[in-house]
Amino acid sequence: MADRPWHRALIKPAVRLFLGGSQAHVQDWFPGLSIVRSQNISEVLYRRVKVANLAGMDRLRERAGETIYIVGSGPSIRESNLSGMEASSAILLNGAIGLLGEQVSEPLAIAVEDERFVWRHIEMMRKKIMPGSLCLFSVAVLRALCEIDKEWLADKTIILIDDIRKPYGARRRSLDDLKKLQYVRLDAEGSAGFSLSPDRGVFLGGSVAVSALQFALYCARQTIGFVGIDISNDREPRFYETSDDMAFSGIARAEGRIVEHLVFARQIAAERGVSFVNYSPVSALLKYDFGYDDRFKSRS
Repeated sequence: MADRPWHRALIKPAVRLFLGGSQAHVQDWFPGLSIVRSQNISEVLYRRVKVANLAGMDRLRERAGETIYIVGSGPSIRESNLSGMEASSAILLNGAIGLLGEQVSEPLAIAVEDERFVWRHIEMMRKKIMPGSLCLFSVAVLRALCEIDKEWLADKTIILIDDIRKPYGARRRSLDDLKKLQYVRLDAEGSAGFSLSPDRGVFLGGSVAVSALQFALYCARQTIGFVGIDISNDREPRFYETSDDMAFSGIARAEGRIVEHLVFARQIAAERGVSFVNYSPVSALLKYDFGYDDRFKSRS
């Protein structure tokens, strides 16, 4: 399937034209998606029909152990062996779900933020993501899934990835707005941020790894590991792709933004006694003193 159907390419500029820049993100849920969040009810509706319940952060935290791994789909995964990874410890990002049933038997959670992945790989999601799976999905991903197959969500446990700068159902927040939120940390320039309460929104930073990290640090007790978070080699096929079916990736162009958020998060993690470990031998993180641990290097 294509990265995005033609009608989505029309909706995005139309929403911006009619509602303006401060509400342009309405396109993420328009048309049809509604999210209800209250003290008693948290659910996802599509065309006024309930399609899924929303879970809180406690569902993720109660499953998490001492170490959480954020597993991307960088080419370095081809040279890795994750079969020794602890059960319920990995947050699998996008195409890393291809590891399910092979190197990863039981993940902690699955995270998908960009709807283009849904349109392109819905069959992979259907095949790999089992009933009861804990899924971190953005507003746009939920709407895309509903457009394709709204019944698929019913037996999944969904935690919302809400963009703290462009929250569901509200106008875009300014830097001053963000500074007023007690659960938000911003760097000196205000360009990188971190949410201490992911239930209320997270900072999007050029990669779903940034969002997943905010959820992971909320739960982590000791270590957060980065596996397949390569960033710098986006001209190579992801581990589940070939050169013939490779989708475009702009992640290398977003390297500065991504790493800025990860470096800032490392400062917050250190304050909590949580350490970061990089398990990718080719990661851009090496340039920023994340080091390298070869625990998952394939020995065959």
